[in-house]
Amino acid sequence: MIVAGFGFSTKATAASLADALAQHDVTPDAVATLEAKASALQSFARAKGIQMIAVSDVDAKAQTTVTQSGRSSAEKGMPSVAEATALAAAGPGATLIGPRTISNDRMATCAIAQGPDT
Repeated sequence: MIVAGFGFSTKATAASLADALAQHDVTPDAVATLEAKASALQSFARAKGIQMIAVSDVDAKAQTTVTQSGRSSAEKGMPSVAEATALAAAGPGATLIGPRTISNDRMATCAIAQGPDT
């Protein structure tokens, strides 16, 4: 399974999310974010016709990420919400296809993880 993990501001729009995702040359099977923000990502997933996965803080914090965001570390206690949620949602043994990207408006980040079954 290929999962696009997202971290985003409450000010992020669907265009912000789409821009961050478009910087990856992949069509994900699912999108993921933290449980606290899952409802905000649900309409984006529905519009794309793909599954939405809500990731717990505990599962996200257990992941090893490639990049680090000072804001994410300070606010969420993890170096990259996008990378951590992508890895957690893709399952045990998942790997990042690449580091997170940032939307042009800087309101959303997206990282892509691939599960071992893909």
